[in-house]
Amino acid sequence: MTEPRELTWVIAHEPFHVFLRAADEFSRLVEQGTNGRYKLKVMGLQEWNELTGHSLTIHSSDREKVVDYVNEGKIDIATTYVETLGKLEKHLWVLGLPFLFNDHEHAYRVLDGDIGQSLFHRLEANTNLKGLAFTYSGGYRIIPSTRALTNLQDFYNLKVACSKSPVSSDMFKAVNATPVPMLVDEINQAMKEGRIEAGTTTYARFFARKQHETAKFINDTQHSLFLTSIVTNKKVWNSMSKDDQQVWAEAALQAAQIEREESIKDNFRVQAEAEEYGIETVTMTEKEKSKFAGALKTVYPKYELEFGQDLVNGIKVA
Repeated sequence: MTEPRELTWVIAHEPFHVFLRAADEFSRLVEQGTNGRYKLKVMGLQEWNELTGHSLTIHSSDREKVVDYVNEGKIDIATTYVETLGKLEKHLWVLGLPFLFNDHEHAYRVLDGDIGQSLFHRLEANTNLKGLAFTYSGGYRIIPSTRALTNLQDFYNLKVACSKSPVSSDMFKAVNATPVPMLVDEINQAMKEGRIEAGTTTYARFFARKQHETAKFINDTQHSLFLTSIVTNKKVWNSMSKDDQQVWAEAALQAAQIEREESIKDNFRVQAEAEEYGIETVTMTEKEKSKFAGALKTVYPKYELEFGQDLVNGIKVA
């Protein structure tokens, strides 16, 4: 009997625990569906470091290195930030546009359908990466801050940490805030030092990145989705039979669906824990949220030119 081919899957983001059940299911489905031809060894960065002698951290600055290692074939499979992948294929940044999705079901239709696949095809055309599925790792963004943000005026001159995606900076300029691009890992320290008053993150990272130490409020703005993705090396993918590729594709989709459900459930846990810390979760009234959304959406004309109006409109009506 031929020995199974063991591949390494590195989970290069937090929270690690949210993805474990999905990863285990992915591994089970692959092993079962390929009759044992493939086995997956799922690990976090620390375990991978011990195995290989590397010293990568969960710090966002190392995310690009993880992607590079998958691109070079040093890591077989990884989960990482979509915004990191956007540096290799800018059209992936379209998924971070403000209030792009009506609800989770709308997002799933886009991510799991033809549009999601077309974005992966763009990535594959320019890299050695094969996109398998989109995952959440937190889902909708929130804004921890030192003061409550209840209306559009509260954003005026607000120093807010945002991702290094140009879409994120432009969104906060649109509401007259002062965007400060930085890694999500730096938000807590920057808030302690007074360099920012708020920062964009997700519930999944609020305690994991110790943002509860400085934030007095969680502003549940849900202004855009924070997405991650399962990617593999194209050489690994192309070495598989068509039947095995089909097994992998279906397993990745099922794992992604499980992970997204786990992320949504985990958000309620974090909300409850924040309340125990005396941290208030603030939600805008529908009237104020409508004003906020309207201001943010003024970035659309620029990015319809950048990404293509057909792509943006296709997502809206999916």
